[in-house]
Amino acid sequence: MQDTLLQQGLDITLFGMGIVFTFLLLLVIGTGIMSRIITRHFPEAEPVATPPASGNDDNARLHAIIKAAIEQHRKKR
Repeated sequence: MQDTLLQQGLDITLFGMGIVFTFLLLLVIGTGIMSRIITRHFPEAEPVATPPASGNDDNARLHAIIKAAIEQHRKKR
């Protein structure tokens, strides 16, 4: 009696694990196929090259942004 119950439990466990493994395998394969289809039919747009800005402008802008962020943080306190 015990052997048959243990055998049935093992059979059900392996069957369930096999179904889950098969489902996950199909999910990975399906996701890969969909990814290839999407990238083939809807490629990402090429980024537009912008002329390089001078370093001083970038530093001044970054400084102003950091200063505004610090002021906003201090106002919340």
